[in-house]
Amino acid sequence: LQFLYQRNLARALRILDMEGVKRITGQNSKRSIFVVRGETDKSDQHLCLLKPHFCSCPSFFFDVVVRHQHLCCKHQLAASLAEALRICKDQTVSDQELAILLLEKRSKRNRRQVHYALQEK
Repeated sequence: LQFLYQRNLARALRILDMEGVKRITGQNSKRSIFVVRGETDKSDQHLCLLKPHFCSCPSFFFDVVVRHQHLCCKHQLAASLAEALRICKDQTVSDQELAILLLEKRSKRNRRQVHYALQEK
């Protein structure tokens, strides 16, 4: 794994150690997304999809999509490992709430507001 994922493996494992992966599933559709916290900043959270391959972090765009330096970012790797090891924090929401989470504006403030609203349920 170290050969394939290089520095992102250790970073993803730190996120797992902090229990930083939440899987949010739509009640009727059973579609899932992952909310993965940042490695150092608890308030920094990114939306990840495993299929299709996507993360809202800047590293995904620059290092994975543009430069092709990595297979995935640390958040995607953490989500994949958490799912495989069955250590995700699971939350089920209505399909409408899941759509709102996916369609919200990309600003950190709005992302936090929706995430905190989902935590309160």
